[in-house]
Amino acid sequence: MTQAPATSRAARRQHDREIVALAVPAFGALVAEPLFVMADSAIVGHLGTAQLAGLGVASALLMTAVSIFVFLAYATTAAVARRVGAGDLQAAIRQGIDGIWLALLLGASVVAVVLPTAPTLVDLFGASHTAAPYATTYLRISALGIPAMLVVLAATGVLRGLQDTKTPLYVAIAGFVANGVLNVGLVYGADLGIAGSAWGTVIAQFGMAAAYLVVVVRGARRHGASLRPDAPGIRASAHAGVPLLVRTLSLRAVLMIATGVAARLGDADIAAHQIILSLWSLLAFAMDAIAIAGQAIIGRYLGAGDTEGARAACRRMVEWGIATGVVLGLLVVVARPLFLPLFTSDSAVKDIALPALLMVALSQPICGIVFVLDGVLMGAGDGPYLARAMVLTLAVFTPIALLVPVLGGGLTALWAAMTLMMAIRMLTLWRRTRSGRWIVTGATR
Repeated sequence: MTQAPATSRAARRQHDREIVALAVPAFGALVAEPLFVMADSAIVGHLGTAQLAGLGVASALLMTAVSIFVFLAYATTAAVARRVGAGDLQAAIRQGIDGIWLALLLGASVVAVVLPTAPTLVDLFGASHTAAPYATTYLRISALGIPAMLVVLAATGVLRGLQDTKTPLYVAIAGFVANGVLNVGLVYGADLGIAGSAWGTVIAQFGMAAAYLVVVVRGARRHGASLRPDAPGIRASAHAGVPLLVRTLSLRAVLMIATGVAARLGDADIAAHQIILSLWSLLAFAMDAIAIAGQAIIGRYLGAGDTEGARAACRRMVEWGIATGVVLGLLVVVARPLFLPLFTSDSAVKDIALPALLMVALSQPICGIVFVLDGVLMGAGDGPYLARAMVLTLAVFTPIALLVPVLGGGLTALWAAMTLMMAIRMLTLWRRTRSGRWIVTGATR
């Protein structure tokens, strides 16, 4: 009579151990990424306001360009994890190498576009005449590191698929430290100014890419996988990434529309929105770490043909997502009076942000479910459905958000629309996972 519950508890403990082992290092690596920009800002900020403004514009352009290609990590994780589950490590690493070659090709293409168009891109982004030269300098130099950034994304996906999130954490920490040392040395020691900051970041990014490649090449030699580019494999990686690219662009569109609406509400509203969006993004890192664990675990189970294990892991990760969302939501409520003074002393901004933060707090359990199910379906290679669901969400969100200033709604109403957007995503993802159509077993989907 007690055997089934005992077995169930043992299975949950096993899932918990796997989730923690993958999610905690993944969270550390995710947090390390924005620290690059923060370190650059702290160092460049002492050069002058114009330099810092130029860095802000160039960094935003670079991060937008790189974030578009985040599918290199997601698609590679799922594909590699499936082959790991199927017991074919040679094919798993070969798939990862195809993703790295795709990253190099895309990176070279982006560099070819950015270098000649850097001044135009900076102008389009609205940089002032004093900040524009610094932004152009930083953008042109830093663009040289885009191939390395994309290789890091793809190689991170390889290691996550191999159920290794510790190595990306170590590489991220080493890269952050190297970036800080190089920036200080080149900006002040070599007196290169903002150009020194850009070169320091480029060198650190190539160092990280080299560290990843050493690990991947060793794995390839150990398992007899070829390092040569394989056109069909690269095309397969690109094909798997296209739906995730559509999903990412649709999500970016949601965030851009929300920022545009907040700007129409007034200066205090857009200031409060930026503060809240920064917090929302930080909270997302904790949930994205569970999603990354989901990608790796679900891909492995499906590759091994273990459908029941995949379902059980999905259920447990949803429980983790809800619990994490509840905890984070409570932290937002409790920390509101302490959090806002860190960013502003303007009482008008605080008054606008406080009720909107309550809406963010209430949405966190929904966000926890969304991030987890997003990771589950990515791990299953269900990219086409994720693309369709996100396009639908964008189509519903856009008119509702645009009505906020028309109807006289404030920032709280806008964040209610953002919560509705997440609720729509939750319903579409929940419907898919309940249907079981995402469960396709085998080394490939």
